[in-house]
Amino acid sequence: MSSVTDSPSKTTRSDVLTALGFVIAVNVVGASPAFVFGADTGWIERPWFFPPEFVFPVVWTTLFTLMGVALFLVWRAGTERREVRVALAVFGAQFALNLAWTPVFFGLQRPDLGLVVIALLFPAVAATVVVFDRVDRRAALLLVPYFVWVGFAGVLNYAIYAA
Repeated sequence: MSSVTDSPSKTTRSDVLTALGFVIAVNVVGASPAFVFGADTGWIERPWFFPPEFVFPVVWTTLFTLMGVALFLVWRAGTERREVRVALAVFGAQFALNLAWTPVFFGLQRPDLGLVVIALLFPAVAATVVVFDRVDRRAALLLVPYFVWVGFAGVLNYAIYAA
């Protein structure tokens, strides 16, 4: 059962600035492992469907932006609500898994362990979509492209591991 936020509340300048803060924070934290561990793909035997290099930063910036907006929508529903606190905790857990993938895959150059991280991340993202939907359907829908991309990343990671 979804208890979607139905009341159309007026968006204030403060809301816009707070949402922007969430977007910037998710992008900075989300991109930080790539800055620390790099994202060199020179050691990878690329499968035929490996996207061009420029696709990854564009896709991740878009996904992190959508995650930031979704996170703001859930947070704005009020942290005094249990379902909001649960949604924020589940988001934090899946985001930690997301952050773990880069050091494992690129830092250690271990596609096998990267696959393990994605095997944990994929259901964690699904769970995040479900708990976000209980708070705000829009927030859940904003995470669907992320869920699809993580599925693609799992297939890509497996193809690299199997090569």
